Amino acid sequence: MTVAPEIRRALVVEDDGDIRGLLVQILKREGFEVTEASTAREGLQKARAGADLITLDLNLPDGDGVEICREVRTFSDAYILMITARTDEIERLTGLETGADEYISKPFSPRELVARINSLFRRQSHRAAVDVANADERQRAAEVQQNLLPRQKLTLDGFDLAGRFRPSRSVGGDFYDWYPTPDGLHFTVADAMGKGMGAALVAATVRATMRSVASQPGLETAFATAARSTEADLDHTSSFVTLFHGRLDGASGVVGYVDAGHGLALHVAADGSVARLPSAGPPVGAWPDQTWRAASLRLAPGDSLAIVSDGLLDIYETVDRFTEAVADVVSTAASAEEACAVLLDLADVPEVADDVTVVILRHARG
Repeated sequence: MTVAPEIRRALVVEDDGDIRGLLVQILKREGFEVTEASTAREGLQKARAGADLITLDLNLPDGDGVEICREVRTFSDAYILMITARTDEIERLTGLETGADEYISKPFSPRELVARINSLFRRQSHRAAVDVANADERQRAAEVQQNLLPRQKLTLDGFDLAGRFRPSRSVGGDFYDWYPTPDGLHFTVADAMGKGMGAALVAATVRATMRSVASQPGLETAFATAARSTEADLDHTSSFVTLFHGRLDGASGVVGYVDAGHGLALHVAADGSVARLPSAGPPVGAWPDQTWRAASLRLAPGDSLAIVSDGLLDIYETVDRFTEAVADVVSTAASAEEACAVLLDLADVPEVADDVTVVILRHARG
């Protein structure tokens, strides 16, 4: 089957009838579907109907070409080629932010005009190819990041664990991680400053570092070792990471944890009451040689620990309202997985422009 070539549309805005006719003839020969206008007012009206290329005379009887170009730029991304009869006007065109893509002076040769136009559309093709390549790269990065998240549900007798992550872009700076230990499990929730690829690379580095200290028995020592290991990289990238790392002892239900600038971990009791766990210090990388003290809490049967990234804060006026809303969802949900799903649904609104991550650990009722 033969695919019909895409029709390119051109608009010629020129008050000189002879020059306008020449421009129309040249553009039609190059395969454009051409409309024409002799005044600024008519040109603006026809530009709103859509065009891929606009040739625009600088001096029109009812308007200045530079101002018209700026007006067109408010509603159109068509290529704009400015045309002037005065060589001294070229300095004006190049010295101002006109929004034009190219300019040419009268008199011009048809060959020069065609060369300028073809150059514009070649750049468009190159940009389109670059955009496709970048989209492929972002897709691959998103797949890698998703594969770094826990791939299987962790089963621990007496406990229900779930997590969800939704990046604001194809990749993001949030992450969560967990893995079993002989006594229970370790889990981490982190938020690297920023969005996109850079934040995702920082997050991947932090994940690997936290896993590397899993065998160290002392929580404070292990956390300090991980923080020291990442400080140089964070300093070089002018970044920091808020981090909550917990270690659950399955037999007792006690969670030892370090909160480095995260501040959004909630202990939701079986009766629905809620307490926000205090942070032990600033984010990792905020400044060098910082230390963090470990703390602990006991999850009684029916209790839950909910760690949420700050993306969800965007829909609440205060941290207290955020705390109450999360506690209500966690208390009424039938499972940790259901609570995570509901919280991410709440964040699916335009007000939330950041990554959103939720991890919930629930001690099953006896």
